Amino acid sequence: MDEVRTLAKQTAIYGFGTIVPRFLNYGILTFFYTRIFGKAEYGVVTELYAWMVFLLIILTYGMETGFFRFAQKKEDYEKVYSTTLISLFLTSVVFLILVNIFIDPVSAALKYSDHHDYIRMFAAIVAIDAFTAIPFARLRKENKPVVFSVIKIANVIITIITVLFLLLIAPGIYERSTGWFRNIYDPDYRVGYVFVANLAGSAATLLMLIPYIIVRPVFDRSLWSRMVGYSLPLLLAGLSGSINDALDKIIIRRIVGEDGGLETVGVYGAGYKIAVLMALFIQMFRFAAEPFFFERAKHENAKETYSYVMKYFVIIMLLVFLGINLYLSGIQYLIGRDFRESIIVVPIISMGYLLYGIYINHSIWYKLNDLTKYGIYIALIGAVVTVVINLMLVPVYGYMASAWAHIAAYGIMVVMSYIFAEKHYKIDYNLKELIPYFIIAVGLVILSRVLNYRNLIEELAVNTVFLIIFIVYAQYKDHAFTVLLKKGQ
Repeated sequence: MDEVRTLAKQTAIYGFGTIVPRFLNYGILTFFYTRIFGKAEYGVVTELYAWMVFLLIILTYGMETGFFRFAQKKEDYEKVYSTTLISLFLTSVVFLILVNIFIDPVSAALKYSDHHDYIRMFAAIVAIDAFTAIPFARLRKENKPVVFSVIKIANVIITIITVLFLLLIAPGIYERSTGWFRNIYDPDYRVGYVFVANLAGSAATLLMLIPYIIVRPVFDRSLWSRMVGYSLPLLLAGLSGSINDALDKIIIRRIVGEDGGLETVGVYGAGYKIAVLMALFIQMFRFAAEPFFFERAKHENAKETYSYVMKYFVIIMLLVFLGINLYLSGIQYLIGRDFRESIIVVPIISMGYLLYGIYINHSIWYKLNDLTKYGIYIALIGAVVTVVINLMLVPVYGYMASAWAHIAAYGIMVVMSYIFAEKHYKIDYNLKELIPYFIIAVGLVILSRVLNYRNLIEELAVNTVFLIIFIVYAQYKDHAFTVLLKKGQ
């Protein structure tokens, strides 16, 4: 299938723009932060970036998907893009102005009354990232994954260079300096420089996207009203969905209390960072798949294609799941020694993200049929599950309850999506044939945990055999890798 080959290639390129910068982020910044910051300091970074998840959903208000939905006709393309761009520009500017006007109550609500500067920079980062979501969406729509990837990677490189300078090199310059540098640099600012560096990266991204931002300004109010009508349910669905992704980092601090709350968030956030590697592969797939699914909907055998994509998506994601968890004893060195107790959550959260990936694949049914209200229903159900588990069980089981909440929430979302789709856009995914894959993958991870290895080398060798067992089974059962390699040619 030529269409799937195209999707595979674009996913790989988007992966370069998603995985590479995130690996740089984790391999350098997470490694660095969890060694120079204390648990509470890293908790600040973890919590505020959890808030960013919510705010980016609000400030993009589903217009990325709305752009893909309404830009299908070539004659409307530029008008749709310009209208969407102007809309997000205005809302991002208003957000930034309001935060600065009401900085006192906003900082108090976030429990950072003593750090207005953190909140101002944080708001600027969110505003820029929300606005640039549409130029990035245009690159995806126009099948320019290379440009997309280059800009994404440049963003992270600039951020990393700035962080390393401010937190590693600048303190030495400060100690040796007797002049102007001592007036502009504060070695005690520490966590604040994380936000300075991120703001520098976001500002650089904005500049790099200018060729795709400067367009003939056209704002069609009628079109905008229809787009908002389509997109707002996606906002509510996305907001509810983000509760599953980010609420735990926010709520843990408030349940544990101010004394140890930020420390607990910092430890949990470090382990979570490793598990999020799973989410990165899902994200790179989503970047390529969303426009692909809309384009493919025009063809008669679209449902067959969706089913085909789901099957091999699950197989590959289970392989990633195994890659993360069978080599966790090595991967754990990405985070500092004081944070490694939290690696226990990695298998749980990574499986939760795999379920989320299945939901992303399946949820195309309501987006294609303008039934986005069902996205709200499903996401709200998942959000309720997340909130209930966190509120009831975190006081008893700590952050382990937050980890299991991911599996419970995303699992129920997959089930509800299938139930609703049966009546409106049924696709025969035949997921029953994938059950053995799940059993083997989870079984291999459990087995790797109960075996007593004499050393790390023996552990990695045995676990590599486990990984090969899964690959051999997938090849024998479905010729999975032969098919994928052919599609990638």
